[in-house]
Amino acid sequence: MAAISRSSLALQCLLRDASRRSSSGAARSCSTGCSLSIVSTSLMQKQEQLPTRRFYSPTSSSLKKAWDPSLDEYKYWNRENSKHGEASYVLDMSPESIQKEARILCLAADDDDANSPLTGPSKLPFGSRLLHSGTQPTDFPDALVDENPNVLFVSPSCPHARLQLPLILHKFPTIEWIHVRSAGIDFLESDELQGVTKKGIIMTNAKGQFSSSLAEYAMMACSYFAKDIPRLISQKGAKVWNDFDIEELRGKTMGIVGYGDIGRATAKLASVYGMKVVALRRNPSKSEIDPVCDEVYGTGKLSLQKLMSISDYVVCSAPSTVETRGMVDADAFMASKPNQVFINLGRGPVVDEDALVASLKNGTLKGAALDVFATEPLPDDHELWDIENVLISPHNMDKTTTFMHEATKFFVNENVPRFILGDQLLNPVDATLGY
Repeated sequence: MAAISRSSLALQCLLRDASRRSSSGAARSCSTGCSLSIVSTSLMQKQEQLPTRRFYSPTSSSLKKAWDPSLDEYKYWNRENSKHGEASYVLDMSPESIQKEARILCLAADDDDANSPLTGPSKLPFGSRLLHSGTQPTDFPDALVDENPNVLFVSPSCPHARLQLPLILHKFPTIEWIHVRSAGIDFLESDELQGVTKKGIIMTNAKGQFSSSLAEYAMMACSYFAKDIPRLISQKGAKVWNDFDIEELRGKTMGIVGYGDIGRATAKLASVYGMKVVALRRNPSKSEIDPVCDEVYGTGKLSLQKLMSISDYVVCSAPSTVETRGMVDADAFMASKPNQVFINLGRGPVVDEDALVASLKNGTLKGAALDVFATEPLPDDHELWDIENVLISPHNMDKTTTFMHEATKFFVNENVPRFILGDQLLNPVDATLGY
């Protein structure tokens, strides 16, 4: 739905009226014609002076590229590349465009400040209401059933969310759309979750909010080992001045396991460094002409082993699903290129940690940078703490001061207006696949 400026609308009306008067054969005086010309010229000049506005219209199919996940063809959001506030603008300018009201329930902890764009005093989009917040069905009054809530916002802060979600859906069968405030939905995984799709409920997530910070971490991890940062820190502490050879990232190969928004953000930075990028994804055809991806393989053990065998650095950004759990196993590490660095910033359960530890100890891997683990927090007695060539971070490499607030703002400012306008929602999730 395209937005039209008032000056443009006025100009169209004037020209239309002029055309009607002309076609009816009415007499035209020179002064009237000159006046219309002056008014039209003035309006056009005024329109040219107006600030450029982003109109809410679908991307032309001829301009779409299969490799670009930010375009409307895939409906995935990216905070750096996507246009902000288009649906909100239409809703503000044309409130008569409303197709339905958004009656929202919030499943989250009361002290979760990151939800403040939804639960705080800030104004929600026209046509939307927050009905109630809570962490379990008993927190939501039975009288809310009569309000016919149709939107459920789910935060990772909700205790035992995987158990509470099916109960909430049972209590409020009018829910049409579930939005998850994180990129991963594994914290909601249950036997009942797959039934969401069968019920016709739409599910979306916060994909595209955390990609850039994790991509920066991936490149830092590469440099950590290429420049031997641990040695620099050790020499500084000992006040030792010994020079040594370091490695370039330029010309090296980065393999990316799970080429979604995070994977592609990492590939963009790696290509700037002059690295070759190979990727593994379920639908390789979507990346066949990607300018930052040199090769792309489909999923499967043989494809993974091929990627491991040619990559100097491997970045694992795959989601945790039934299919991906334990995917990077002993066979994958045995296929690793010598002197390889393994980086996991997706989900811990995707990697067989016992096989990872063995590969680090026997020298198959040069090192590992790990931001996620099978068990979090990482237990005190876990072997990874004592392995010297492992960089450990406490699952915080996307934890900026505003990252979760931004994820809630995405829901409020981008997807809620789309829901109200009856448009396709951004970041659809297949509850059966788990991403």
